[in-house]
Amino acid sequence: MKLNARAFDHAKKLVKERQVVLDDRDEWSEHRPSAEEEHRFLEQHGFAEYRKWYLGEDDEQNEENKGRYIPYGDFEKVHRCGVLSAESRAGQYKHTDIEVAVAHVHGMLEELP
Repeated sequence: MKLNARAFDHAKKLVKERQVVLDDRDEWSEHRPSAEEEHRFLEQHGFAEYRKWYLGEDDEQNEENKGRYIPYGDFEKVHRCGVLSAESRAGQYKHTDIEVAVAHVHGMLEELP
C-alpha cells in the first residue's frame, strides 16, 4: 500500500476550496459512494479521475480493482468521516506515509471555521 500523491493533492485542493462535508466519524458507512455510484463514476470519468478520490493504493492489486484504493470522499466533496476512516485504516495497517497524509488533510478540515 502506498500514498497516492495525486489524490493527496486533490484532497488538499478541495479542502482549500471548502468542498467538504464536516460530518461525524460514524457516518462514513452512509456517506461513502455505493457500488452503483462507483460504477457510474467510473463509466463517466474513467480510472484516472476515480483514483483522485483514493489516498492509498495497494500496488499489488490490479489498477482496475476497486479494492486497491482507500477512499476519502464521495466524488464531489471531501468527507471528514471518510478522512477519519482512511486515517484509522492506514494506522491499523501501519501505512505510515498514507497515515501522515491523511492526518494532514484531517488537520486542514479541523482548521476550517
